[in-house]
Amino acid sequence: MKFTLSAKDKHSQARSGTITTDHGEIPTPIFMPVGTAGSVKAVHQRELKEDIDAKIILGNTYHLYLRPGLPLIEKAGGLHGFNGWDRPLLTDSGGYQVYSLGANRKITEEGVVFKSHIDGSKHTFTPEGVMDIERTIGADIIMAFDECTPYPCEYGYAKKSMELTHRWLRRCIDRVDATHSKYGYKQTLFPIVQGSVYKDLRLQSAEFIANQNQQGNAIGGLSVGEPHELMYEMTELVCGILPSDKPRYLMGVGTPENILECIALGIDMFDCVMPTRNARNGMLFTTQGIINIRNEKWKDDLSPIDLEVGGHVSTFYSKAYLRHLIISKEILGAQIASIHNLTFYLWLVRMAKQKIEEGIFTEWKNKIVKIVSSRL
Repeated sequence: MKFTLSAKDKHSQARSGTITTDHGEIPTPIFMPVGTAGSVKAVHQRELKEDIDAKIILGNTYHLYLRPGLPLIEKAGGLHGFNGWDRPLLTDSGGYQVYSLGANRKITEEGVVFKSHIDGSKHTFTPEGVMDIERTIGADIIMAFDECTPYPCEYGYAKKSMELTHRWLRRCIDRVDATHSKYGYKQTLFPIVQGSVYKDLRLQSAEFIANQNQQGNAIGGLSVGEPHELMYEMTELVCGILPSDKPRYLMGVGTPENILECIALGIDMFDCVMPTRNARNGMLFTTQGIINIRNEKWKDDLSPIDLEVGGHVSTFYSKAYLRHLIISKEILGAQIASIHNLTFYLWLVRMAKQKIEEGIFTEWKNKIVKIVSSRL
């Protein structure tokens, strides 16, 4: 993997660049649609490429390991071969999913023992085992196995968890260094900064992660319920330590406002289920503001969903028609809304990149944040 910076904003830490992988280039800042089980919900791969123009999508280690399982994925030549996506892929390590299992998992020094949410069967994830799983899935960018702390979280627990994540990271790096990609292209490991919302822990973790000298770095454990101001504070702190010549990935974030503010803090990569999950419930993100398409006010509105973002779906279908589909629980409604929201998110980061390169990002960001976060 190669990361090239092309421009930097004068009034913030925002920057424009390109990540180059064996499956193609990723312009940054970038938003990555979430395809947890090898599929971005309600969206065809053709639409991801042609309508949305997604440059990279995510898969999830935990879910893909349980179903369809590693033997089938390996037989297909990895997730690229299994789901037909020929652009870059990133896999989460499953740490967040294991964390969310609550009482159905036990964390030890060795790893995590958990029960499947599908059938209750018992499984063990270790740092070494997760690296092997991610080798088999075959994503271009693979995440280290970490523990994600909840919010709120006591200082003592956050410290122990962070230290465990650091020890696990060393084991992840050793495993990756001792193994090879299965499918003839390179995979890049990203470590994850933890430390909850405690400044000293975040500083310590960021310094430890930076010292591992990997090709990219991630920030985890945020956007788990803490106030946005705390998220921004921790992000700014960590970005001040993580090397500027490597991509920075803020995991699980977030709203359009969150993304723009964190681009200004120096983040390059984002992912979140919000655009697709909210779409299925009738919430649309547009260049004019946020729309709840279920509201009666859109019943007779025959204007396009959103003219500014372009793309067949956003300009072709009317608000009234989409409302009819969502209210009627037609599958097409979820599909149209999901494609639109993802198109909007990719438009937003493309515009951010353009404004950084034009030297007017901060001025533009301050105006557009108010618009895209308003409710229509």
